Amino acid sequence: MSLTNDVQIVLVEDNVDDAELSMRSLKNSNFVNEIIWLKDGEEAINYLTGKGEYSERDLAIKPKLILLDLKLPKLNGMEVLEVIKNDENLDNIPVVVMTSSKEDRDLKKCYELGANSYVVKPINFNSFMEMTKEISMYWVLINQLPDE
Repeated sequence: MSLTNDVQIVLVEDNVDDAELSMRSLKNSNFVNEIIWLKDGEEAINYLTGKGEYSERDLAIKPKLILLDLKLPKLNGMEVLEVIKNDENLDNIPVVVMTSSKEDRDLKKCYELGANSYVVKPINFNSFMEMTKEISMYWVLINQLPDE
């Protein structure tokens, strides 16, 4: 399978350990050639909408997948999800919520806001690595998105 430069995963995660594990798993998968790590909700919105320090970013290059934590500084994951799914330029990008929250109200709210998937992060290192790889493989390689 040939890779293109626009294969991109946006990881929105404030926990350094979880971010490093996710990025390591994604890089080991051999089909992801660019991962953007954003550390809070405000930075995620600025990146995705081309504002602030990302005002020069080419918005025509959209991520294939957004991996979104819920517990984020500045704007929480649900606020970020709501902005994404209410923006006609972003709303068809798959968003997978990856969180430690097992709260039913969080799960329901995320789906109400338009999340494509909700996954509770495993505590076990190998399980975490495998889950991240499987999620990205499905959403980047198997899932089909409409052309813009």
